[in-house]
Amino acid sequence: MADDASSLTFLSSLLIPLLVLLLASLSRRWLKSARKNPPPSPPSFPIIGHLHLIAKPPLHRALAAIAAARGHVVLLRLGSRPVLLVSSAPAAEECFTTHDLAFANRPRLLAAQILGYGCTTIAWSPYGPHWRNLRRISAVHLLSTGALRWSSDSRTGAVRSLAKALFLEGGDSGPAGPRRVEMKSRFFNLAYDVMMGVVATAIEGESADMRQRFREVVEETFAVSGAVNVADFFPALRRLGWRGHERKLASLQRRRDALIGELIERHRVRRRQSCRNREASAAAGKGDEGRSTVIDVMLSLQESEPETYTDVIIKGLIAALLTAGTDTSAVTMEWAMCLLLNHPEVLHAVRAELDAKIGQGRMAEEEDIPDLHYLNCIITETLRLYPAGPLLVPHESSQDCTVGGYDVPRGTMLLVNAWAIHRDPNSWDEPEEFKPERFQCEGGKEEAGLRMLPFGSGRRKCPGEGLAMRVIGLALATVIHCFEWEKLPGEEVDMTEGRGLTMPKAKPLEAMCTPRHTMLDALSQL
Repeated sequence: MADDASSLTFLSSLLIPLLVLLLASLSRRWLKSARKNPPPSPPSFPIIGHLHLIAKPPLHRALAAIAAARGHVVLLRLGSRPVLLVSSAPAAEECFTTHDLAFANRPRLLAAQILGYGCTTIAWSPYGPHWRNLRRISAVHLLSTGALRWSSDSRTGAVRSLAKALFLEGGDSGPAGPRRVEMKSRFFNLAYDVMMGVVATAIEGESADMRQRFREVVEETFAVSGAVNVADFFPALRRLGWRGHERKLASLQRRRDALIGELIERHRVRRRQSCRNREASAAAGKGDEGRSTVIDVMLSLQESEPETYTDVIIKGLIAALLTAGTDTSAVTMEWAMCLLLNHPEVLHAVRAELDAKIGQGRMAEEEDIPDLHYLNCIITETLRLYPAGPLLVPHESSQDCTVGGYDVPRGTMLLVNAWAIHRDPNSWDEPEEFKPERFQCEGGKEEAGLRMLPFGSGRRKCPGEGLAMRVIGLALATVIHCFEWEKLPGEEVDMTEGRGLTMPKAKPLEAMCTPRHTMLDALSQL
């Protein structure tokens, strides 16, 4: 009996402190959870959460409807993944200024892992030294003032080629007659030629074939990336054999990888040949004059640091630059022309500005674009109504923070609906109307602040804004200045949005194009 009593005493002395610690821990957790102030959230279903609310595309409109009903800061649960939906400029500003570092990471989505070479590209890499290095390379060798100045001739040549093709495609009516033209593919080819001129050295005779193959890959990339992938929200499904979307991504990636691999290998062969002939290398302007393409730069870095700059890293950077720099600019130019055709008074006004500041008979130059204030307002208004990225690339919080007074835990995916912010009646007068002059009154896009997010904001903002604005500005100035544009006889311009990350038009733009008599001499000399 004495032994039993001593055993009970020992157990009591051991259990009581453990129970006290357990109760204290539970109390702290309860108090902590009681202090939490989560964002409002719509009613959800078990297991799937709010996935049923985003089942109907386009995604940016579905999310805008949720925000209209629940507020500009909403917490969604998509399967097992918490998602913070932000749909106002003040909330976006808080995310990209006060909490910019906290939201600098990217979620590991399936498309990012497969198309992003294991999340190692500049778009999908986690925030850290590797991402900063890729950003530096892009900024110095592609997007710096010197690099943009060097690539100016490439952009001008691509735009002049577009104008020449439009001028000569007269058929039986001759070069000066009106003709029906499709502009979607032309704008894509222009953007592709500009980016390829910077990223890779042109190889005679292969451009048309590779351009078409790459266009198909880019369009499919944005289409499959914009689709909701259930496995991103239920990771266990992949372990159970759910592979439908993954197979599509893998098939696409094999073709993307093969295309980029061809480019890199041809440059590698060319570099070997150049090494055998220093005089030829100097004539090509490689290295000392800073005129190497991005692929040349990466191969040079690979020679000195092969463990850091592997073929996978090089492919990822090239794929990201070519993909991000082509479709986005092409889509913006196409939407701009659609808006101008639907608002002929704006088209006449911008043409008058071009005639006054450039003159009749001279082609637009890149140096003219900053002085074309109304044209720049048109571009900005197009980006407001039809941002090439209606939803910014997702972010993910790396630490707890507060947004709009609500608590946001670490590991929450952030979706910023730029399309909804750009059409928020709290920020814009007549937000659904196409009114370029609104930016003349406000002093331009810079004055709009985070009410305008076509290129994102903060650390992960798209670094290609300067290049994109140069391409779009020169292209639109040229086609408006050199040609008369009208809708197809008896038809309206279809403004229906298609599916995909970049919000393409559902129906490619077609219009009637006629060379202007005042520009015939300039066009005939192209």
